[in-house]
Amino acid sequence: MAFPRPEPGGLLPGRTPSPRGALATTACMETLQVGYLHAVAAAAGCSLAQPFPDYGIDWHVSHTAPGHTIDDEVTIKVQLKSTYQLGPRHPSEATFGFTLDNDHLAKLARTPVSVHKILVVMIVPRARDDWLRAGHDTLELRHCCYWTNLAGHPVTGRRRTTVRIPTTRVFDDRALCEIMTRVGAGGRP
Repeated sequence: MAFPRPEPGGLLPGRTPSPRGALATTACMETLQVGYLHAVAAAAGCSLAQPFPDYGIDWHVSHTAPGHTIDDEVTIKVQLKSTYQLGPRHPSEATFGFTLDNDHLAKLARTPVSVHKILVVMIVPRARDDWLRAGHDTLELRHCCYWTNLAGHPVTGRRRTTVRIPTTRVFDDRALCEIMTRVGAGGRP
């Protein structure tokens, strides 16, 4: 059986080149999630800072409000992860599993802490064509992020541990404001 010969430029006959860049999918997933975090922080009235070097924490999110009792500005540390693994199969499913390296989990699970940490996991469709849609009155980003506080979570695997991410904890501007209100009152996220 003869296979079609590529045309100059490496394309098969009748195929058009993809307009997307050659950046690795995992790098694109990270960039998409950073955009999501920026949108949520903007809507919540929070400021963002990216530590350098990051020591395993991606972002510091700060919130200033007169209702905070421990300080007028409170900060949390945010670790971002992105996956196209299967998340919740149905909206009623209470959790989905996400696997972390044990060293990373130990950092996120440490307690007590002076600055609280949360893990934010974004589930994206496998095909980049399905990640977002834009229109005149909306920008739809698929799917979404979920958050959890892993303080005190045990390390159970030999090298990696699967943690359960609650599907009730959708990470949006309201959730971020609620997290900051609890932290601003001296509580946990």
